[in-house]
Amino acid sequence: MPRRRVRKALTPTQQRKREHLELCLDTKSVTNSSGTGLDRYHFVHNALPELDMDQIDLSATFLGKRLKAPILISSMTGGFDLARKVNRNLAAAAQQLGLAMGVGSQRVAIEEPSVAESFQVRDVAPDILLLGNLGAVQLNYGYTVQHCRRAVQMISADGLILHLNVLQEAVQPEGNRNFKGLTKKISEVCRELEFPVLAKEVGSGISTDVAIRLRDAGVKAIDIAGRGGTSWYAVEAKRATSKGKPAETTFLDWGIPTEEALVTVRQAVPDLQLVASGGIRTGLDIAKCIALGADIAALGQPLLASALESTAKVVEFLGGIIEEIRVAMLCVGAPNLAVLKKIPLVRRDPSGYPL
Repeated sequence: MPRRRVRKALTPTQQRKREHLELCLDTKSVTNSSGTGLDRYHFVHNALPELDMDQIDLSATFLGKRLKAPILISSMTGGFDLARKVNRNLAAAAQQLGLAMGVGSQRVAIEEPSVAESFQVRDVAPDILLLGNLGAVQLNYGYTVQHCRRAVQMISADGLILHLNVLQEAVQPEGNRNFKGLTKKISEVCRELEFPVLAKEVGSGISTDVAIRLRDAGVKAIDIAGRGGTSWYAVEAKRATSKGKPAETTFLDWGIPTEEALVTVRQAVPDLQLVASGGIRTGLDIAKCIALGADIAALGQPLLASALESTAKVVEFLGGIIEEIRVAMLCVGAPNLAVLKKIPLVRRDPSGYPL
C-alpha cells in the first residue's frame, strides 16, 4: 500500500506569504484608491500615422537582454505549493511572449531550502530575463552578499532585485524595521556581485534623492513602483484585522504617485534604466509610461487570477496588453519604442484643461 505524503506545517514566513497571496486576490480592498496620476496625461491623436500596425516594433533591451515587448512580470510570490503553480504559469507565459519576470521574495527559501522549487522556473522558461528577489532590509538582519548570490543561483536567474518596503515593514507585526546603513550595504552587494542588481519599491514610490543614492551605489536599474497599485499597507492592515486587531487606515494614501515618481526620477538619473510600476493596468498605461521616460513597465496583481488558472490565461491577458501598446503606438505614429519615448504627452488638470 503506497505511503501517504505527509504535508509539513507552514513556517510563519510561508504562512505570511500565503496570506499575502490570498489577500491580493481581493483587488478592491488592497488597491490604493488615490490613483497613479497617469490619467492626467493624454497623447495627441495622429489621424495619419503612415504606419503598418503589424510592423510596429515593441522590442526593448533591458539589463542587456532583448525582450519582445516592454513588460516585466512583477515579483509576487513563492514559498508554498500554490505559489509554485503561479510562478510556473507566469514564467511559461513570459517564455511564449518574450517578456521578463521577477520572482517573489526568496527569503522564505533561504530559511527553508525545501521550498526553493516553488521559485524554480527555468525548465519552462529557459530564455527569459529572470530576476531573483530579496528584501534589502535583510542585509541588516544577517544576510550577506553570499545570500544574494544564493538567491540568484537558486533559480538560475540573470540578476537580483533588492526590494525596498519601508512602510510595509513598519506596520507588519513581524516587520524588520532597521533600515539604518542600507545604502552602504547595497553598494557592497552591487560591487561584489557578478550580475546586475535592480532596486525596487513595492508601491510607495522612489524619490529623486533615493534614486541618486541607488545609482551611486551601483544598481543597474530602478523600479519606481509608485502609489496607485497594490497597497502593501492595506494588505498588512487586512492581515491584522483578520487576527482581531483594529482596522488601520492612517497611511492608505501614503507614497509618491507612479506618474510623479517616474517623471522626477527620470530627470534625476537620465542614464539609468527605469521600470514603471504601481497601478499599471493597460497597454495605454505602459505606452504613457514609456513616453514619460520608462524603459519598460511592470505589473503583477492583475495577472494573479489568470496565473492561478493556467499559462494560456496569462498569455491571453498579456496578449491583450501587448495589443493595446501596439494600438497606442499606431495612433501616435510611433514605429518603435525609441520614437515613442519622444512623443509628447499633454498634461491636463482634473477639470480636463491642459496645464
